[in-house]
Amino acid sequence: MTEIVAHHGLLKDIALHVDDTGGPGRPVVLIHGWPLSGESWSEQVPAFQAAGFRVVTYDRRGFGRSDKPLTGYGYDTLADDLHAVLTELELTDVTLVGFSMGGGEVARYLTKHGPERVRSVVFASAVTPYMLTTGDNPEGPLSPAEAAKMTAGLTANQETFYDGFTRDFFSVDGELKVTEEQRQDALALALQSSKVAALACMTSFGTTDFRDDLPTVTVPALVIHGDGDATVPLAGSGARTHAALPGSEYHVVAGAPHGVNVSHAEEWNRVVLEFLAR
Repeated sequence: MTEIVAHHGLLKDIALHVDDTGGPGRPVVLIHGWPLSGESWSEQVPAFQAAGFRVVTYDRRGFGRSDKPLTGYGYDTLADDLHAVLTELELTDVTLVGFSMGGGEVARYLTKHGPERVRSVVFASAVTPYMLTTGDNPEGPLSPAEAAKMTAGLTANQETFYDGFTRDFFSVDGELKVTEEQRQDALALALQSSKVAALACMTSFGTTDFRDDLPTVTVPALVIHGDGDATVPLAGSGARTHAALPGSEYHVVAGAPHGVNVSHAEEWNRVVLEFLAR
């Protein structure tokens, strides 16, 4: 456990909470989804460590145990935060695994900082290539009306909003695919977030267009997604991301919700570890 200070010129320096298993293995950096923290990778860290990898997780600014500033929630700054983690820990030959919102950080990182430190990437239930439904993005799975509804719900009452959100996060057709204890764990992580950060990041993942970022992904890539994902639906996100990345590997987890890395951890870990081994 450590803290890394991210420097951003005119922006205030902030401390990011980082957990690093250490060891000589090849590094894998796990970038969590919204509105959770690095602790949401509890099903992956021990499995990946047991497979010989050095596993690094960190809490995005505004979430978990990291600093919670009032600004800096655009993807350019978030990608710079990721770069601070890689450079401070002197990580190279890294696999970046971006879950949901974290997939955007992976795409923007490669645009801003290039592939020099990166061996491969995983887009896991990721928000790429572009969530918002617009005239030139009709396949975007997030309508402006639904985005406004989410913003209003979180603004009005974060406890009520997160309770419903975590149910949807782990459900397929209204059926919860994890234990209630696992859902409560995720709810507790969500409630650690700053409302300012959560609202700003909601705007970022909902409205950022990554279609020009994906061509910068020149390293091997895996796209993995649940086909029952109601939060970031497969057809508008994972399937399109795979199509935009020639040569990418693609795995659809049958009957899995958005939180597939918890609900179907055994299959998810197996597929990602097989990719890492190549």
